Amino acid sequence: MAFDRKLLNDNEEILLDLNPHWWFITPQAAIVVLAIVVAVAALALDVPSVLQWVLMIVVVAAAANLAVRTLRWLGVNFVITTDRLIFRSGVIAKRGIEIPLERINTVFYAQSLFERIVGSGHLTVESAGEGGQQHFADVRHPQRVQQQIYKAMEIDKSQNFRAMAEAHGASAFPGATTAPLSIPEQIDQLDELRVRGVITDVEFQAKKTELLNRM
Repeated sequence: MAFDRKLLNDNEEILLDLNPHWWFITPQAAIVVLAIVVAVAALALDVPSVLQWVLMIVVVAAAANLAVRTLRWLGVNFVITTDRLIFRSGVIAKRGIEIPLERINTVFYAQSLFERIVGSGHLTVESAGEGGQQHFADVRHPQRVQQQIYKAMEIDKSQNFRAMAEAHGASAFPGATTAPLSIPEQIDQLDELRVRGVITDVEFQAKKTELLNRM
């Protein structure tokens, strides 16, 4: 199910909202199909009624397990917004994590050969703070998700620069649009803020180093 937009902050927009990859429920679905095939074959061969009842119970149990797994699949949201990365899971009992984009340092992804074929994989987000690294499994097309996170980070960084300039009463982005700035452009804008005395040399060097580390 889609992420509840009522949980968004003011002026926050959803860039990506994903459930886990379909492989998340595939093993349970395969067990149901196998159980049904065996049960049908047993009926066709007219095996003892006790065994037939046992096989029917197995089919029901496998179907119930698939239903529970599907509910878990529907209850997971991996969301990227213009402000943060959000992970929510659970149907009745809920758990989740939120990572502000400005605190994300690096995003890694990993795929086995089989995962590359089906379009699944694992994602690791390294951020500043107590959380350290967060690992996410069964992510759809993790390389594309990684790119989307970096794109969102660039947009967030550009917005923060504009907010910094406006907070000091002077726009350092004359004629700027809402399009994200490249890292060299952001460094140029920071240098302009430094020259104009809006930020200090120490602040400029710290931001410049942070941007260069992401190139």
